[in-house]
Amino acid sequence: MAEQFTKHRQPWKSDEVAKLRTLAAKGKGLKEIAKALNRSEESTKERAKIDGIGIVKLR
Repeated sequence: MAEQFTKHRQPWKSDEVAKLRTLAAKGKGLKEIAKALNRSEESTKERAKIDGIGIVKLR
């Protein structure tokens, strides 16, 4: 049987949001920010959208 992926959906803490803002302001990419926060890229992208934080798209 294949393993099922379970979402853990942990709430965001104020210090994590502050770090998200700081890293986004420094021009870091989504992948790098998500790794620094130990969160998924989707979760990080969604939280940035909720808080109106712009994340640079690196090419």
